Amino acid sequence: MNDQSDAGQVGGVVAQPGGSPIGVTTVPRWRPGMDASVLPRTYQDVLEVLVDAGGAMRAGKIVTALGSPAEAAKVEGLRAKLKRMAERGWLSEDGPGLFGVNERVREQIT
Repeated sequence: MNDQSDAGQVGGVVAQPGGSPIGVTTVPRWRPGMDASVLPRTYQDVLEVLVDAGGAMRAGKIVTALGSPAEAAKVEGLRAKLKRMAERGWLSEDGPGLFGVNERVREQIT
């Protein structure tokens, strides 16, 4: 076994010293005063699409608005991101599969 004194291992993924595991994207819980710049670029793009839309959208429409083909794998991958963003307070799930920007977040970022 390699000696990695500066790096730890989390669930089979090597963690960098003082950082998150390689390949893991962290989405912080939204708090007042927090803006979209704390999010990874992909998540910022999702917020931008939803703000521009002015209302809730389904994952397939968001994928298309992001410029990707609405293939099942892309839609399901994005749906997981949308659920994560909703769980952490960035988005609201206005109905089954219908995602919009949380009103508190919208006020903060627009």
